Amino acid sequence: MTDTNEIIRIAAKGDGVTADGRHESMAAPGDKVLPDGTLEYGPHHATPPCRHFGTCGACQLQHCDESALSDFVRNRVVYAAQSQGLEPASIAPPAMSPPRSRRRASLRAINGGGRPLIGFTQAGSHKVVDMQECHVLHPQLFAVVSALRGYLGQLKGRYAIGIEMTQVDQGVDLNISGFTPEGLEQTETLLDFCRDQSLARMTLDHGYGAENFWEPDPVTVTLGGVPVAFPPGGFLQATDHGEATLVAACREWLTGAARVADLFAGLGTFALSLSEASHVLAAEADASAISALRNVANHQQQRIECAHRDLFRNPLRAEELRNFDAVILDPPRAGARAQIEQIASNGIERVVYISCNPSSWARDAAQLKDAGYKLAELRPVGQFRWSTHVELASLFVR
Repeated sequence: MTDTNEIIRIAAKGDGVTADGRHESMAAPGDKVLPDGTLEYGPHHATPPCRHFGTCGACQLQHCDESALSDFVRNRVVYAAQSQGLEPASIAPPAMSPPRSRRRASLRAINGGGRPLIGFTQAGSHKVVDMQECHVLHPQLFAVVSALRGYLGQLKGRYAIGIEMTQVDQGVDLNISGFTPEGLEQTETLLDFCRDQSLARMTLDHGYGAENFWEPDPVTVTLGGVPVAFPPGGFLQATDHGEATLVAACREWLTGAARVADLFAGLGTFALSLSEASHVLAAEADASAISALRNVANHQQQRIECAHRDLFRNPLRAEELRNFDAVILDPPRAGARAQIEQIASNGIERVVYISCNPSSWARDAAQLKDAGYKLAELRPVGQFRWSTHVELASLFVR
């Protein structure tokens, strides 16, 4: 008989859930809620590695061991499928990205009582956690954070600065918003900072888009073995490990597909990896991303046709999909309702759906199920370690 006070699973927002449905924060599966409301830790309760856990909003699950983390990622994806009556024929073990592997991050910096505070914000708050350590960020990114604290320490007055960091082929691409160096001295000091940190690029956003401040060499990211120009604010999967896992799934599932439509293609994460074996149509709404992909595809003579297209307002129509053997979708968190309607009515043989939001994915997947598709395989991906955000790759077949 199950103890009603025992934590049996982790809910979508990170709370532990008892057998009788109560939610307890900071509880791991196997913990028990004692009569006084405290927790008796079980075998899956781990000691959080970071001093900021509990205040920093970047992580919600550092109190869970590897087994509990893996189960959480798997269950989030499987429960989403089951909520729409979808039963995967095969479920792969979750692919979990390691600590200190996150290659992109959004941080904030403020003047906190005469010293700079830089970090993620607190959960449910705009307060900045002064990040003295981080077990999520790649060390190359964290090193720049530490150095940036030194630069900002020279500034006077109040400020609230946005910081976007991405690991690229040449090092760290840094975008700063809400800050403009004042005068020649501040400008030269900021140039020295860029040089001393060997930044790949620094852009400054004054509210009208990112403008280059420092870029000694053209910034690229390598996708499918090909360097692609990386526009400021461009999108990458959160970790190299996560990207490799998703690309491997696409390559395996689309073996033998002569013509593939890669929708919401971005910079070509999947298109460039598939173009050796398939002719690929890559469609993307971001003009800078699709332009970068078009340029490299033409230069490298890749079998990729690029289309600048807003797939929310103007999805590929069913009749346009007739000549394709398979479709890949990797939409934003909102999903791809309009595009899925066209795919479902076309009846294309294979659909690979990549998603960072199990809820919108499940809603769209229900349309495919109603159109006669089967969920052949589901692969959970935990590239947002210790976070409640999960990724997935799925294969639907007629």
